[in-house]
Amino acid sequence: MKKQLYIFNPWHDMALANFTPYYKIPSEILRMTNDLAFLPLWYAPDDTLIKIPDTESAECFCSQVSVLNKDFHERFTADIISGEISPWGWSPALVHMLANGGVESGFLPDVKQLDQIRYLSGRQRCVDVLTHFSSVDGTCGETFCCHDMDEVKIHLSSYDKIILKAPWSGSGRGLCRVSSENWTSNVEGWASRILRTQGCIMAEPLYNKVCDFAMEFYSSPDGEVTFAGYSLFETDDFGNYKQNILMSDSRIEYRLLEYGIRPETLYEVRNKLLEIFNQMIGGIYTDYFGVDMMLCNQNGRTLLHPCVEINMRMNMGVVSRMIFDIYVSSASAGLFVVEHYNSDNEAIDFHKRMTDEYPLDMDDGNRIRSGYLTLTPVLPTTRYQAYIIVSV
Repeated sequence: MKKQLYIFNPWHDMALANFTPYYKIPSEILRMTNDLAFLPLWYAPDDTLIKIPDTESAECFCSQVSVLNKDFHERFTADIISGEISPWGWSPALVHMLANGGVESGFLPDVKQLDQIRYLSGRQRCVDVLTHFSSVDGTCGETFCCHDMDEVKIHLSSYDKIILKAPWSGSGRGLCRVSSENWTSNVEGWASRILRTQGCIMAEPLYNKVCDFAMEFYSSPDGEVTFAGYSLFETDDFGNYKQNILMSDSRIEYRLLEYGIRPETLYEVRNKLLEIFNQMIGGIYTDYFGVDMMLCNQNGRTLLHPCVEINMRMNMGVVSRMIFDIYVSSASAGLFVVEHYNSDNEAIDFHKRMTDEYPLDMDDGNRIRSGYLTLTPVLPTTRYQAYIIVSV
């Protein structure tokens, strides 16, 4: 029996927006894909294979993580192998790529399944989800699907400051914060293009955010959706992902409650989302997915926005959740970071310094108590790296 093959394709969201078999991956995104290709190693089951661009970096990587006393050599392949595939996310472009690589059609989603994945991945689904929370105390959040420029301007005049979002776009991309004062012909041109190419554009009021987090879920092959844990993360001023906080679920929950949200609100939101998603995607989509949320300060009260984004794919929140649960001591905490470097040797200099300054300390269960660990190969030419830094 052939082993299941895991593939890291972070260009998934952009390919889904394009929704053709011939999507061309931008060169910088392709570089990130190759640099971070080893990432599935940390969440894929031990009896699976990880697709990497070439095997030359595998030996270097294995030496860089040898302190874990695990033999990863047999986990990597540079070949596309026909069999069960587990990608970051499915798109027509990935299906086309794998089919050309020899993967049999029975292991790939068909046109109907791809249409369903795109439908579920659209930001319009946030509208559907939020309608279920209008009567839930302690929550906030509105989003509107605009089909023409007149609708956009109605919401702009109603809220003065809004954020416009393309229905399908890369994480942290396809967003534009606007107000009555900074509405320009360039902004209108961008919004018009989204309306023309994607059929609508999302408009949301801006909230006074105090914390980003997510609830992660798993949709099983038998159609049941279950809660998979919390993700506490940070973004920059433009909404781009920066890093995840490595903590146990119980500590993340305690951190959220410290902001003033009631535990009853948190649990009601979780249970209601399970009801919604069991009806919406049960039996249609199989894999992990996440719902980005935020805590907001509104008139001196902390409220929970239960559906800022739906990531109908594998995501960094699930990765960090599984890394903590599998590899980190439950009494410790830390950061899961995806870093970008601008020049050769910058990554390897950082890696050497961190390895010296923060050596790994393992507990009796062979889990990380403290220290630094790279999760992807670090070479002189590396531009993207994932790593963790842990402390007690």
